[in-house]
Amino acid sequence: MKNTFYGVRSALLVAGASALLVACGQETEQESSEQESGEQQEAQARPAEVMEAKRQDLPLDKTYSSLLRSDDEVTLVTRVAGYLEERHFEPGEFVEEGQRLYSIEPDVYRATVNQREADLQSAEAEFSRAQRDAERFERLLSQNSVSRQEYDQARADLGVAQASVSQAEAALENAQIDLDYAEVTAPVGGMISLSEINVGNFVDSGTELATITPLDPLEVRFQMPQNDAFELRRQLREGESVEDIVASLALPGRGGDEDSNIKGRLDYVGSRVSDSTSTVQASATFDNPDGEILPGQFVRVSIDGLKRYDVYAVPEIAVTQGLMGPQVFVLDEDDRARSRTVGLGEVAGAWQILRDGLEEGDRVVVGDPSGIEPGTAIDPQSFNGDAEEVVENVEEEQAEQEDQAAEEAEQAQGAGAGGEQESDEEGDSSQ
Repeated sequence: MKNTFYGVRSALLVAGASALLVACGQETEQESSEQESGEQQEAQARPAEVMEAKRQDLPLDKTYSSLLRSDDEVTLVTRVAGYLEERHFEPGEFVEEGQRLYSIEPDVYRATVNQREADLQSAEAEFSRAQRDAERFERLLSQNSVSRQEYDQARADLGVAQASVSQAEAALENAQIDLDYAEVTAPVGGMISLSEINVGNFVDSGTELATITPLDPLEVRFQMPQNDAFELRRQLREGESVEDIVASLALPGRGGDEDSNIKGRLDYVGSRVSDSTSTVQASATFDNPDGEILPGQFVRVSIDGLKRYDVYAVPEIAVTQGLMGPQVFVLDEDDRARSRTVGLGEVAGAWQILRDGLEEGDRVVVGDPSGIEPGTAIDPQSFNGDAEEVVENVEEEQAEQEDQAAEEAEQAQGAGAGGEQESDEEGDSSQ
């Protein structure tokens, strides 16, 4: 009996010791596993470019739609009535300023000028006679040879003769103006359109004849959002000149050629905001010496030189869409990614301006955000400040991944087809 008791107790002690050894072993394995997991997680920290948030001044490239026009375009209108006798140009050609274009019965108006010249000569002769009479009556009055009434009548006749001369001069001048208008000349140089009236037709004063369109320079008028106009005026007030604001005109390629751009100058920014569109009118001028560009085209005008001052911005690729809206990833003290909801402003090239959400000194992940989640360990890499380079690198990586995925899918599809063919061959062999 005693021997049995000691045997059982010995067995229990052995079992307890074994259990304790097993538990210690499991605890050691768990600690080792957790340590290995932590080391593995630290080793798998994702490398990504990181920038420190700070305010900066960014240039903007703004583009506006517009209609190309000629600022000095003129519509020729008749100023006298008569038959259209001659046309002195060919439609579509370039005419010079002052060049004769149409003749409207110039002989008739020249005859009127001659008549008015004769009337003036007659009035001048009558004025000379009245002047001599007045002088003579003045001498006779001093000698008491004529009455005061006769002298006053002579002075009145002189005044009438002088008025007749002035009237004749005005009539001659008016006739000369009509004669000049009988020869229609080009008020500006440019390309002339088709004639609206054929030779031989009778025209009245105010009849439209043709249009002259100067092709150099050309003008575009466009509407700037009021915020852009306010910022531009701010820049000008701070010392920049209008010459620093460059306008570019994008022209579509013709005949398979690449699109081209020509540089111009900003001429005008309005001082009033439109009630209906909340925009401000502006205009720019572009040189067109060869006349290759024609007015009437719809074009897009880019304004280079606009800036946004003292703003937070990140490369556009760094902004993703989160549950609460647009977000970026910032790093905490342990270099782990944390989402931060931000308010978006304008896009400045490859930069996205942020209205709110960032503070000075925040470390923002600016590399490829795909696959990054809150809590992801990040290995911070220095950012050289070139947002365009970051975007290009991400696009290249994504393109390579897509190509690799497509290649793997193609290989898998080929392997599947080969397996089916072998299976068919084995089936035929067994038969």
